[in-house]
Amino acid sequence: MSTTGIELKTNRRRLAEAVELVSSMRFAISLLTVISIASMIGTVMKQNEPMTNYVNQFGPFWFSVFDKLGLYTVYSAWWFLLILAFLLLSTSLCIVRSTPKMMKDMRSWRENVREVSLRNFHHKAEWVAPLSRAALAQQSAARLADAGYGTKIVEKPNATLVTAKKGAGTRFGYIFAHSAIIIILVGGMLDSDLPIRFQQWFFGKTPFAGSGLISAIPEQHRLGLGNPTYRGNTMIPEGQSSDVALIPQANGVLVQDLPFTIKLAKFHIDFYSTGMPKLFASDVIVRDHETGKTFPATIKVNEPLIYKGVAVYQSSFEDGGTKLKITAFPMQGVDATSFEMAGAIGTASELKRGGEAYSVEWTGFRPFNVENTGTTPDVRAVTKGKSLNEEFAAGLNKQLGSGAKAENKDLKNVGPSVTYKLRDKTGQAREYQNYMQPVTLDGAQFYLAGMRATPSEAFSYLRIPADDEYSVRDWMRLRAALADPAMRQAAAARYAERAMPATAGANAAGMAKQLEDSAARSLGIFAGANSQGGYLAVSKFLEQIPAAEQEKAAGIFMKILNGTMWELWQAARAKDGLAPAAVDEKHARFLQMSTNALSDSFFYGAPVFLQMDEFTEVKASVLQVTRSPGKAIVYTGCLFLVMGIFAMFYIRERRLWIWVRDDESGGAHALMAMSTQRKTLDFEHEFNDLKTKLPQSA
Repeated sequence: MSTTGIELKTNRRRLAEAVELVSSMRFAISLLTVISIASMIGTVMKQNEPMTNYVNQFGPFWFSVFDKLGLYTVYSAWWFLLILAFLLLSTSLCIVRSTPKMMKDMRSWRENVREVSLRNFHHKAEWVAPLSRAALAQQSAARLADAGYGTKIVEKPNATLVTAKKGAGTRFGYIFAHSAIIIILVGGMLDSDLPIRFQQWFFGKTPFAGSGLISAIPEQHRLGLGNPTYRGNTMIPEGQSSDVALIPQANGVLVQDLPFTIKLAKFHIDFYSTGMPKLFASDVIVRDHETGKTFPATIKVNEPLIYKGVAVYQSSFEDGGTKLKITAFPMQGVDATSFEMAGAIGTASELKRGGEAYSVEWTGFRPFNVENTGTTPDVRAVTKGKSLNEEFAAGLNKQLGSGAKAENKDLKNVGPSVTYKLRDKTGQAREYQNYMQPVTLDGAQFYLAGMRATPSEAFSYLRIPADDEYSVRDWMRLRAALADPAMRQAAAARYAERAMPATAGANAAGMAKQLEDSAARSLGIFAGANSQGGYLAVSKFLEQIPAAEQEKAAGIFMKILNGTMWELWQAARAKDGLAPAAVDEKHARFLQMSTNALSDSFFYGAPVFLQMDEFTEVKASVLQVTRSPGKAIVYTGCLFLVMGIFAMFYIRERRLWIWVRDDESGGAHALMAMSTQRKTLDFEHEFNDLKTKLPQSA
């Protein structure tokens, strides 16, 4: 044989071995195992999230590793699609190789048996009948036919063979089950991101990562009406319309054009007493682009609108651009003058303070918040430098977190809130959440101002006590006065004058001067420098005193501080032309809470406090828009799978042979043998029943 012939034969053998491997059961099971592991990862890890979320969650190193492995988009990763393709190929080859053999075996009567072979069967029986060989064969075939068997009579040398079969359709179970895998895979891949990936690979479609009007987005970021499958979202404020859906991608979005326009006429929402949404639905008007036809429809949860092969589901709801009227109070410097601002959710407002420019990004609005106010934790421990101290954050998280996780529940609607990001010129931002109305905690009313540095953190809250007018203005006056050295000095002088006894004698002037200096220094320490003040600055000052004297010094310091803070408050009110506050328990408590809030305010990290005064709510409906032609294919595959499993488990193949020969007595001798793939109790009963009925005389 020539070298070329040997190489050709070798290549054929290798190809046959490769086909054997790919179509083998162990190869398919290995692929299914990998797919199962990948699916578990895709279930546990949120898919198609913004990349910044993954960086915050896993850190830069593991983010890069997981990104290279494609774990953020498992179901559309190249390796996952490749595994599905191999599984499709493996199952197809398995069917191609096995189906002809199965069909041949189903049609086969297995008539090439011998008497000696039948005697080796475990289930066998013999009898002699006073009939001719042909008559006994015909009688046996007829009785087997009555029992539901297909029969065939075959003449053998000196004998007649009756071969029968029943339940050969169990082979269809294997064919249907494996075909179902192929059908489901095809339908699933058709409804996957593969068609969109195909357009990205071969037609230059790329995600859009910028901002601006959707109508102005370039063509390379848009998918046409011919796109066979997609799953996207569209957010429509009340009174507005949309004819596109946004398909989220890892680094942006793709814009999918729709064959119709959806206008949101009215959005309906109802809540449980816990604040959770109970029911939401969208009244829409649909206009067909091709015919110009319009018709109304209502889209509810689990009641989608299906039109032109596109299903529109009620997914969720968002703010549609609620209009806000805001009063801004300075949180830094000696200025206490408030000013007006306006904003709308989803937009940004410019803010200039102290020569610095900021951008206020209005991100969220809630018309009411059902929160648990039943527990009142101690949130006044001296911090060691953490933002709004840990006890404060933990306490407010217990009060303002989910009502479901609180131990002592006192669920109340605490009113509207607004969420915004304050971004500086370097691009750094902190997120804030402010409540419009005061919240009652510990029997007192506070305005809650939440802050967090990153989206992964929970909000920590600054509690600003409400004054006699149920506003924050008195606290803002006190904050500005604390930042003013002249006001602090005046307050110290007032405190020294009030605190000196009338019997001080000749040393009164010197003692008053010492007390005034001590009071001014106490206020100065509390006011801090370079944003380091409050109780943290006090604790650092006390650490410089010998340990044996710290407790006594702390008591004296706090007594002077509290007295001077009272005078500072009165001086601030007098500066604005207000009468002094009455000396009573109510105002003493207000001053103590104000001092606590002033200490916490050094960690607030914002130049202003934004208080929402008025709002005009605009609701928006979030609709999921899908085209899934593979759905019918997948349902067909599921039907095939059910039929296949039913055939494999509930249809039992039975084969039966009766070898009939002439007997010496003048009659006919019959040898019956029976077999099945699965020996069950039912098979034993059927064999015993046939062993009894077949030998009976007519």
